[in-house]
Amino acid sequence: MVQYIAGRLAQAIIVLLGVSAVVFFALFLTGDPAVLMMPPDASRAELDAFRRAMGFDDPMVVQYGRYLWRALHGDLGSSLRFQQSTLSLVFERLPATVLLAVSALCWSTLVGALAGIVGALKRGTYVDFGVRLIALLGQAIPVFWLGLLLMLVFSLYLGWLPTGGYGRWQQLILPSLSLGAYYMSSMTRLGRASMIDVMAQDYILTARGKGLTEPSVVLKHAYRNSLIPVVTVLAMHLGQLLGGAVITELIFSWPGIGRLAIQAIYTRDFPLVQAVVLLSASIFVFVNLAVDILYVVLNPRIRI
Repeated sequence: MVQYIAGRLAQAIIVLLGVSAVVFFALFLTGDPAVLMMPPDASRAELDAFRRAMGFDDPMVVQYGRYLWRALHGDLGSSLRFQQSTLSLVFERLPATVLLAVSALCWSTLVGALAGIVGALKRGTYVDFGVRLIALLGQAIPVFWLGLLLMLVFSLYLGWLPTGGYGRWQQLILPSLSLGAYYMSSMTRLGRASMIDVMAQDYILTARGKGLTEPSVVLKHAYRNSLIPVVTVLAMHLGQLLGGAVITELIFSWPGIGRLAIQAIYTRDFPLVQAVVLLSASIFVFVNLAVDILYVVLNPRIRI
C-alpha cells in the first residue's frame, strides 16, 4: 500500500514539474513578454525598466529556477491589473468555482448512476432506449446553447429563476444544470456499460444460484464492482470542473476562476494567467491522485 501510494505521489510531482515548465516557457513563445504585458504606447525606457523589474533580462533557465523556487514558497507573482498577489486572487474566486463544480457533479452523478443502472437492468426495452437517447442528447447539445436555452425559458419566459449572478441558491440552479448535463450523460453511458459487463460475470450467476434476491445481487455484488471505471471518469470530471467551467461562468456571470482567467487573458495579465493554469493543473493532478488511492479501497488487487 505504502509503495503504491509513494509511486503515485512521485508521478504527480513529475507531472506538476512538467506543467510548471509549460506554463512558464509558454510566456516566451509569442515574443518579448515585456512587450506583451505593457501598453502598446509604452516607450523603450519604460519597457527596459519593466523588463528589469520583472527579471526578464536574466537567462531563461535562471528565470524558471526563480519562478519554481517562489512557487514552492507560495509566491506566484503579482497581478499586473489588480496589483495584488495572484494566489490571493485565485483563492478569492475558488469558492465560487468549487460550489458550482460540486453541485453540478453531485446531481449529474446521482442521476447518471441511477439512469445507467436502470438502462442496464432494462436492456433492450423502451426504457433502455429512452435512457440512451437522453444520454446522447446530453452529450450532443453544446454547453453554451443549453445555458442560453435554460436562461431563455426559466428566466425570461417563466420568470422563475435569475439570469445570473452569485450569492443566492436560486442563482446556482441554472448554471449547475447547464454544466452538469454533459457529465450526467457521460456517467449514464459509462454506468450502463459497466453494469452490463458486471452483470454478465460468473460470480453474479453464482449469487443468483444461491437464492439471493435480485436487489441484493444488484446492490451488494454488481454495483460496487461496476464503480471502478465510474470513479475514474468522476475524478476526471471533478478535476475539469474545479479547473474552471469557463463558458458556463461567462454566460451566467459566475465569479469563478474560469472567468478570472478569461479576464486576465483579455487584459494581458500573464502572471495571473500562469497562476490560474498552474493551480488548476495542481487541483486536477491531486484529485486523480486521491482517486488512485481510492482504487485500492474498491479493489485491493490493483495495488499488485
